[in-house]
Amino acid sequence: MSGIREGGGGEGRGGICEGRVVAVTGAGRGLGRAHALAFAAEGALVVVNDLGVGLDGTPESDGPAARVAEEIRAAGGEAVPHGGDIATTEGAASLVRTALETYGRLDTLVNNAGFLRDRMLVNLDEDDFDAVVRVHLKGHFLPLRHAAAHWRARTKAGHRPEARIVNTSSGAGLLGSVGQGAYSAAKAGIVALTLVAAAELRRYGVQVNAIAPAARTRMTERTFAATMAAPGTGFDAMAPENVSPLVVWLGSAASAGVTGRVFEAEGGRITLMEGWRPGPGAEKGARWEPAEAGAAIRELLARATAPGQVYGA
Repeated sequence: MSGIREGGGGEGRGGICEGRVVAVTGAGRGLGRAHALAFAAEGALVVVNDLGVGLDGTPESDGPAARVAEEIRAAGGEAVPHGGDIATTEGAASLVRTALETYGRLDTLVNNAGFLRDRMLVNLDEDDFDAVVRVHLKGHFLPLRHAAAHWRARTKAGHRPEARIVNTSSGAGLLGSVGQGAYSAAKAGIVALTLVAAAELRRYGVQVNAIAPAARTRMTERTFAATMAAPGTGFDAMAPENVSPLVVWLGSAASAGVTGRVFEAEGGRITLMEGWRPGPGAEKGARWEPAEAGAAIRELLARATAPGQVYGA
């Protein structure tokens, strides 16, 4: 262990994350790989986590985390692979431990790992539902919890961090998606977890935000083909690398004061998402009768903004 580094690292590579230690889960491919490479390009020292499983969560024989870490080192950066299961207590704890033992600190956690087992609700069995919620939602909670415990201890020891957590939700978690009941539920849970964590961890110098990315990955390659923003521009609007600049900025000290927010990122567009807020209301001052409650609701619906359409509906 090299001891706590309060600055430096990255061998003078420069960038807005110079010397920061960043752990990225599910970083062997797709969005996670793009994030890891982008952080390294901005001077971060990266812990590259990937369990090395297929799209449905079954084990694979290759080691994508090691390949991405080597890719970063070959480009002149610093990275270490981590192959633990972050949806287990030991795997999540060892992710934080790897950062501390290798680089002496942890500054940013990017929760990105996930997989799909899509079914219509009437065909979705309990095991598939549990597996999706375990990897996406529990796989966010456990690394968050262990990283937060470390940062709380640092704060109590008189070393308040400039810590960042970036969670990964989805448009499916904000609006729902036909055929993705388990995935949508887990991604919606990640938004709520983000809001709670942002409120609870602020006192320890931790900012927590979430992204809802639209990009071509193993999970979305059937949905998003190579899409050009404009003919002849050479810009692939669905490339995962388009999302990473937002994640890198949120994971840097430059994002000071930004917490408890959800951002949608697609191609060259960033959108600040605005969640549930009180809309039209009716007050009787006494208990409603069912029929009159229904009449009031009809009136409220007539005044309300129409909700966004569920994907695939």
